[in-house]
Amino acid sequence: MEKKINLTVDKTENELRVDIFIKKREDIISRTRIKNLILDNKLRINNKLINDPSKKIYYNDEVRLVIPEPKRASLKPYKFKLDILFEDKDLIVLNKPSGIVIHPGAGNFDNTIVNALMNYANNSFSNIGGELRPGIVHRIDKNTSGLIVIAKNNQTHEHLSNQFNKHTIKRIYQLLIWGKVRPSKGKIETFITRSSKNRQMMEVSNCKGKKAITNYKTLEIFESKNIPTLSLLECKLETGRTHQIRVHMNYLGNSIVGDDKYKKRFKKLKEIDPSLEKILMKLKRQFLHAKTLGFIHPKKNKEMIFNSILPKELRIILKTLRNIGK
Repeated sequence: MEKKINLTVDKTENELRVDIFIKKREDIISRTRIKNLILDNKLRINNKLINDPSKKIYYNDEVRLVIPEPKRASLKPYKFKLDILFEDKDLIVLNKPSGIVIHPGAGNFDNTIVNALMNYANNSFSNIGGELRPGIVHRIDKNTSGLIVIAKNNQTHEHLSNQFNKHTIKRIYQLLIWGKVRPSKGKIETFITRSSKNRQMMEVSNCKGKKAITNYKTLEIFESKNIPTLSLLECKLETGRTHQIRVHMNYLGNSIVGDDKYKKRFKKLKEIDPSLEKILMKLKRQFLHAKTLGFIHPKKNKEMIFNSILPKELRIILKTLRNIGK
């Protein structure tokens, strides 16, 4: 059902941006959604159509935002076994395997997590993210595994989106990188923007893009005569930019093992343990796993933290490295 928000600007709100003003009054709606609605011609100020989210409002202005009833997803169900860690009437926490994308996009409209969700429980998810992204609050890359949360209704979706926007979601990843980082733990704080050379990639920038903050610490270093130097890291995200950990590791000069997009050139090793070489050659994904996800439940108002162990193919690599190093 269509919803209409009618607001009158008071003296304390004079000269605010209209998107900030609406967000201040209607905290349950994410600012990103407010912006998209404004761009989609759903805003009027003093009965005049406005499609600029940065438009300033003034005392006694009448602001009206229309939130249309979202379209129902018309997606082909995909028979795929979902690894569900938790489910209630408001949300689902999934453990996503590597090799499957979250939602339909160019070149793949059928074999995605969203299509699998349609097969699992058609039309039982939030629909404010668009008809191709029912329930999707956030994403992890195709060749990354680990935890994601799915919203079953719009109120839950908005609440979780706000937590992501305020950077209060707990997200911890494990990864294996080439070489070792110095210092062994620290904070990477940069801007990340889309690459000017390849629009499918992101890159660190000195002055443009979105602020990205990654906290990292070294868990284990593998060094011996017949293996390359490798390090097992844990990264805790303060922000969640596209490809953030992959871009930040590449920026340090320590690409993630198996990452075919953000990789540095390494000298061919003359002597490497055959068992390790075989495993690394067979790896069809990056060694990156979303192991911990924590958030405040939108309805129960209590913190929920979920953990996921490394997938078998990644555990085998660590076991091999540890055995070689003995």
